[in-house]
Amino acid sequence: MLEKFTKKIQAIFANPKLKSKLLFTLGIFALTRVLAHIPVPVVDLDQLRYIFASNQFLNFLNLFAGGTLANFSIVAVGISPYITASIIMQLLGMVFPKIKEMQKEGEASRAKLNQYMRIGSVPIAVLQSISVLALLNSQGLLLEVGLSNIVIVVMTLVAGAVLMMWLGESINERGLGNGISMILLAGIISQIPSGIGSVVALLDTIPLMTLLVVAALLLGVVWTVVFMNEAVRKIQIQYAKRIRGGRQFGGQQTHLPIKVNVAGVMPIIFAVSLMMLPDFIGRMLLLASNPTLVSIGEKMTVYFATTSPVYLVSYFVLVFAFSYFSAMIFFNAQDIADELKKSGAFMPGIRPGNATKKFLEFVVNRITFAGALFLASLAVLPSLAQLITGISSLAVGGTSVLIVVSVILETAKQLDSQLLSLNYEKYS
Repeated sequence: MLEKFTKKIQAIFANPKLKSKLLFTLGIFALTRVLAHIPVPVVDLDQLRYIFASNQFLNFLNLFAGGTLANFSIVAVGISPYITASIIMQLLGMVFPKIKEMQKEGEASRAKLNQYMRIGSVPIAVLQSISVLALLNSQGLLLEVGLSNIVIVVMTLVAGAVLMMWLGESINERGLGNGISMILLAGIISQIPSGIGSVVALLDTIPLMTLLVVAALLLGVVWTVVFMNEAVRKIQIQYAKRIRGGRQFGGQQTHLPIKVNVAGVMPIIFAVSLMMLPDFIGRMLLLASNPTLVSIGEKMTVYFATTSPVYLVSYFVLVFAFSYFSAMIFFNAQDIADELKKSGAFMPGIRPGNATKKFLEFVVNRITFAGALFLASLAVLPSLAQLITGISSLAVGGTSVLIVVSVILETAKQLDSQLLSLNYEKYS
């Protein structure tokens, strides 16, 4: 395995084009880490880091953001506005036929949709920046509260979000591709050493059996993520035979692969966005002067603590439900059935058209159950791990492992295909 990996690295550096793409991507990684440590000077950073360290949910969000939230850097909002805008565009494609047609058309239409997503991400970034500042102000962390300062900070955070979006698209154009996922990957990997350091600092107080359980759990999570990420349901496809000029065309057999985890990590992102609301509302109510509102806020913060049964059950159910919802968005059975019918392909024993659509929906609903169960279990894994092991600083969450493993596997596939195509070009 190590020899194969070494040969692949040598093959990449032996090719100037791939070498340039790899070095460009690594350069973007380094730049994002520099930006993540340039703070916006209106926040008490020491108190902010203490709050993030003492709250597991905030610690998870900081891990997901690559440490930019705890540092309150100029890229604290990150690429989440662009991700939100892309999700909204996918939803609009289900409602408006014109957008759906543009999603199917050529490069020019897709470029126009990308431009719409870029424009749409700006107001989303403004709203997210204002909500972050409101949360910080509710905790008394803002050093200067004035309209001019707030406007400047919001503009800075929006500019940082646009910059991160541009860096992700630059990786698509000049790097290894999959730019947005690559930015997420760089942020998560950058937080792993600090997470390991936190665990190492507690080695003297943690029983050996607990450490072995954590190590076995982590290995099991990685194996399960790889297995579920690569798991597909293969549906046999047959092409109709055609005779033209005395020659027979078609008749080939192939298969249609449908991933068990159709939506990837998107259901967890949806669920995290909703699970933030009770904690945020509870903290705002604690600042109210009305004792009834304060009491409600106290109950909400207790009930929706990351290790409470209410939080765990709610989070699990939301991820499970959003997995089915996301499967409806990312897998359009009607479009696939139409494409198969146009190309003269069919599934043995199933009529083309509406019958094919119903069969595909039946298959997706069945396999999505396994994918939803996997994602929901992965989402609540950090909280369960804390309950089992008692290690509050356990920072490696299941979602982070899913993103890291998925992006690495996808990048490895892209590198293999590019190496293969370059070998073909060499002999053509």
